[in-house]
Amino acid sequence: MDDQACPRCKTTKYRNPSLKLMVNVCGHTLCESCVDLLFLKGSGACPECMVPLRRNNFRVQLFEDPMVEKEVDIRRRILRDYNKREEDFASLAEYNDYLEEIEDIVYNLCNNIEIIETNKRIEAYKRDNREVIQRNKTRVGRDEYALEEMLELEKVQEEARRKELEELENEHKKKKARDKQALIEELMYSGKDAAQIVTEFAEKAEKQREEEKQLPPPKPANEFSTGIKFGQTADPSLLPVPKSEEGPLFVYEPLVALSEGPAMPPTSEIVSRGYIAHIRAETSQENAGGFTSALACERALQEALQGLYYTATAGVLSGT
Repeated sequence: MDDQACPRCKTTKYRNPSLKLMVNVCGHTLCESCVDLLFLKGSGACPECMVPLRRNNFRVQLFEDPMVEKEVDIRRRILRDYNKREEDFASLAEYNDYLEEIEDIVYNLCNNIEIIETNKRIEAYKRDNREVIQRNKTRVGRDEYALEEMLELEKVQEEARRKELEELENEHKKKKARDKQALIEELMYSGKDAAQIVTEFAEKAEKQREEEKQLPPPKPANEFSTGIKFGQTADPSLLPVPKSEEGPLFVYEPLVALSEGPAMPPTSEIVSRGYIAHIRAETSQENAGGFTSALACERALQEALQGLYYTATAGVLSGT
C-alpha cells in the first residue's frame, strides 16, 4: 500500500502517510486534495477518462486495485434493481439464466464493453419489472432491519457477557486475596502444624480453581442498552391479534312496531289512493339519496294514526 500514488499530483503514501485516495464510478483514483481542487464546483471530469463525475460520489478507496472498487460499486448499483430471488422463478434453470445475465451486465460495465446497449438493457428491465423490483426492495428493507436487529442483539449479549466475566474475575481475585490473608493469619496465630495448614489451603485453592473453570451460562438479554426490548414485543400494537371464538350466527328478526292505532295502509295503496297528491314531489338529488314522497307520506300517516286506540285505563287496544 505504501507505493500507492495519486495519478495527478504523484503524491505517494511513502511521502505522505496521511494520503487518502478517493475513487468514483469510473474506477480511477485521485487523492483527497485533487478531488477538492478539481471538483470545487461540485462536478467535473475525470482527468484520465474524461467521464463527467460529481463530487459527492467520491468515496475512500478500500481496495488496493481500483478496478475492484469499480466492480464493487457497479455490482451494488445493479443489484439494487436486479433483486429477484429464486422463488420468483418457475425453475432453477431460469434463475441461473437470470444470474448469468447479471454477471454479463457487470462484466460489460466494468470493462467498458457495449456501454450504451447494456444501459438500454438495464432500463428495459426496470420498465418491465417495476412492480417486482419495488416489492423486493421492500422485502430487502425488512430483511436488512431484521439482520441489523440480530447483529445489535449479538453485540449487546457479547457486551453483557464481557461485563459478567469481568465481575466474576474481580470477585475471584478478591476471594483469593481474602484466602491468602486468612492463611497468613492462621499461620501466625493458630497452634496447628504449619505443613497441615498449607496442605489444607492448597486443597481448598485447587477446589476453587476447578470451580472457576466452570463458567456460568450467559444470561439471556431481552433489551438494548437504551432499554428498548428486542423484536416486536416492545410495541403492543405489533402483537398478533388474539383469535376470538366464533359465536352463533346472527338471525334477523323484523321489527314489530306497536302503534296502538289503526293499521297503516301498504305503500302501494298510499300511491294508488292519492295520499301523495298533496305531498311535494322529491327532487332528483333527494331521489338519488333514497328519499321519496311516498316515504314522507308514510311517515306522516304513521304519526297521525299513532296512539288513537290508547286509553288511560286500558292502555292498549280498545276498538276497531
